Amino acid sequence: MRNLKLFERFKSTQVHAFTTQDSPSTSSNGSPQIMKFLGHPKSSSKSKSRSLLPHGFPTTDLLEPPLESYLKPIDLVESLSNLYRRIESSSESETSMLYLEQYAVLRSLGDAKLLRRCLLNARRHAIDVPCKVVLSAWLRFFRREYELVGVESMDCNGLATECPKTSLTHGCDLNVDDEGCECSTVCEDDFCSDDIKISRADEFSGLDEVSDISFCVGSEKAKCVRSRIAALSRPFEAMLYGSFVESRTSEIDFSENGISIEAMVALNIYSRIKRVDLFRFETVFELLQLASKFCCDDLKSECEAHLAASVTNLDKALTFVEYALEERTALLLSACLQVFLRELPQSLHNPKVMRFFCSSEVKEQIAFLGSECLFLLYYFLSQVGMEEKLTTEPMLILLERTREFARKNWQKALSLHQMGCVLFERKDYKAAQFHFRLASSLGHVYSLAGVSRTEYKQGKRYSAYKLMNFLISNHKPHGWMYQERSLYNVGVEKLKDLATATEFDPTLTFPYKYRAVMKFEQKQIKEAFEEIDRLVQFKLSPECLELRAWLFLATGDRERCLRDLRAVLSLEPNYVLFGGKIRDDLVEALTAQCIEVESEADCWVRLFDRWSAVDDIGSLAVVHQMLQNDPSKNFLRFRQSLLLLRLNCQGAAMRCLRMAWNLATSEAERLVYEGWLLYDMGYVEETLTKAEEAISIQRSFEAFFLKAYALADKNLDADEVSCVVQVLEEALKCPSDGLRKGQALNNLGSIYIDLGMLDQAETAYKNAIEIKHTRAHQGLARVYFLKNQRKEACEEMTKLIEKACSKAAAYEKRSEYCEREKAKEDLDMATTLDPLRTYPYRYRAAVLMDDQRETEAVEELSKAIAFRPELQTLHLRAAFHEATGNLSLATQDCEAALCLDPNHTETLHLYSRSKDQASSIDNTIFGLD
Repeated sequence: MRNLKLFERFKSTQVHAFTTQDSPSTSSNGSPQIMKFLGHPKSSSKSKSRSLLPHGFPTTDLLEPPLESYLKPIDLVESLSNLYRRIESSSESETSMLYLEQYAVLRSLGDAKLLRRCLLNARRHAIDVPCKVVLSAWLRFFRREYELVGVESMDCNGLATECPKTSLTHGCDLNVDDEGCECSTVCEDDFCSDDIKISRADEFSGLDEVSDISFCVGSEKAKCVRSRIAALSRPFEAMLYGSFVESRTSEIDFSENGISIEAMVALNIYSRIKRVDLFRFETVFELLQLASKFCCDDLKSECEAHLAASVTNLDKALTFVEYALEERTALLLSACLQVFLRELPQSLHNPKVMRFFCSSEVKEQIAFLGSECLFLLYYFLSQVGMEEKLTTEPMLILLERTREFARKNWQKALSLHQMGCVLFERKDYKAAQFHFRLASSLGHVYSLAGVSRTEYKQGKRYSAYKLMNFLISNHKPHGWMYQERSLYNVGVEKLKDLATATEFDPTLTFPYKYRAVMKFEQKQIKEAFEEIDRLVQFKLSPECLELRAWLFLATGDRERCLRDLRAVLSLEPNYVLFGGKIRDDLVEALTAQCIEVESEADCWVRLFDRWSAVDDIGSLAVVHQMLQNDPSKNFLRFRQSLLLLRLNCQGAAMRCLRMAWNLATSEAERLVYEGWLLYDMGYVEETLTKAEEAISIQRSFEAFFLKAYALADKNLDADEVSCVVQVLEEALKCPSDGLRKGQALNNLGSIYIDLGMLDQAETAYKNAIEIKHTRAHQGLARVYFLKNQRKEACEEMTKLIEKACSKAAAYEKRSEYCEREKAKEDLDMATTLDPLRTYPYRYRAAVLMDDQRETEAVEELSKAIAFRPELQTLHLRAAFHEATGNLSLATQDCEAALCLDPNHTETLHLYSRSKDQASSIDNTIFGLD
């Protein structure tokens, strides 16, 4: 494996999971209510801190896990396997919606890249323009954090799948990838502007033959050519050359047709030169009406295309949509919808737009688009609405529309379940229970958790308990089942359920939170912190940090409390503690206790200390404090984005990077930030261009570092790799602080390893360690291992473990250099610290398989697959099933893995082999019969 792929740019070696539908809460004025909380911690007063707790400190009685608002198949592997088979055998018209179903099923995993790939495939296979418009807007919304200030919603961002122009063309775009749009962002100048007059076009009227017929509107006449008007449609041909009286007269009265003289003159011009872009929009709308009335298909298409291309802003969309509904023109309506959707989430707060989406009259008018497209539209709108915490009434209407246009069972179950969740939040428990029951009747078992929760809320605790007992007894047990039952249990039984929930699914946060608060209430302070620390180590979220901050506040540790709250605000700048229950007097009281103020130098010392200790949360908090002290230091926002990337907080990182770009004071600085944005979007060549431009303006560490990083991402041969060394050496010559120079030295060591220059790599890593770049211990251990010095490699990783706050990755890496028993101990420790890391499960399973304990090996992999069905883990279990002759399960695991990555070569080979073996066995049995 190329070490360049492990090139370090603050990329996390630890897995953190997030719930993708979570969104920040904001105060009524849109600003965070805890900003005044953030002072400078030195001394603390335990008694003063404790006196502030009545303002909302959580208790076990108030803690409750949220009901998840997406599909949760009872057997995800089986569902993915089934989806893969259906996609592979689907017709062209079915494929797009199957990928949308895949998106809905995979939402429970919270993998943003995987979800985007589902939407991307749905967009590529979409045929109808309305569906393409919705999916393109959805893809754009998905990566909204990448948008820079000044970019309009209808601008092409260079991604062909999101381009507003390509979305308005009919047919599949199977060859379109996620980049490389040829569409120019500069619109061509129209021949004429909106307010062009018909007289401007008169100069073209004499270019053709002499008029031989006139259409009269009142006292005015429009002179036309009979043959050209007749060629527009069969009705016109019959009228002008058939047995009608109009065929024998040179003047035809059109006064009763509701068409203006301007429209008739425009019809004459169009019949001669086949252009409609010369006329005012009002005239084109009249031509569209006339084309519909007289079946002028070509004219109708020209009018629709011209009007659709002219819908470039919200005002025009709101105006044109009325004409589109009146004339039932799918293309024009799609163009208007495109503007509404590309303006999300802002357009959800526009009364006119919401009136359009929620009106029962409009629902009838847009029905001609088809139920498939309309389900897609309202599914997208409802997802955005739920993320934006849209008020209940509009949210319910959007979900109701989603249900009304749903045709497949999964579509109906999803919309009903989501309606149940919204009604539950509104405390309308009877209505919520009704919708949860309907969803469960369609096969969505998880909706029964909603049924039991509503029973509990209505005082029927035992009924809720019995329902969850029934679920556990009749289905393969899942962590969420025991978590839900724990709500209705008490005492020891409650704790047993929570422990079982964690065992089955360690990603569930509620059991950790409950145990932490319970232990705190029982005065087991150390145990309470151990519980919440265990969660924060592998699943960073504002809610978990917030709870730990309150625990620190309760014990009077104001410094650590402020650290966690600063980290919360770095993740979610508008986050409000406990739904806004925190009050000004609490904020003021805490701020008043922050007497001493740290200098900038103190902050840098503390940042260097936290960085060296591999304490990403602590580093994030210090950077936040430094930005609060001096918001003009824009380079700190860039540092903040890099730390967030290391913590796998992609959206928050892009938000910080985008803000750094917006506030950059020099062109060179702006080019570097734009380069990183382009890199994260997958544009390596464009990234290199930006880096070169920045270097040409100012030779800086960050510009050279960006260039080196982009170069390393390309497929380079040995000679080309040496270029990266030169670029990094240039970076090290430029002024920078020890934090970034340690980073460059670490990357330089990685390049030297690729080139086989182990002595130079060792020197680079040791130089990095000298300036306290602690992560370089891992690279140095790799060098020792390649030199066959396993003991030294193991000792080097031990040093990293001793110094680092985040140790799971270090334990996992050290296992590679240890003997078998010691390696197993390290991997067990890695699982304890971070149960989301799947390599330890795979290693333990492989050891069990070597010991011919096949059943236990499969069970070990199944533990990880139950909460994280990862490609490599599924592939390994499929291989184990094949080895033990269980070919049906091997095939199923292969199909599930290929649903996650259909191009994974090894799994494709294993899949083919398993099917061939199964077929051979079937043929043998058939022959014996």
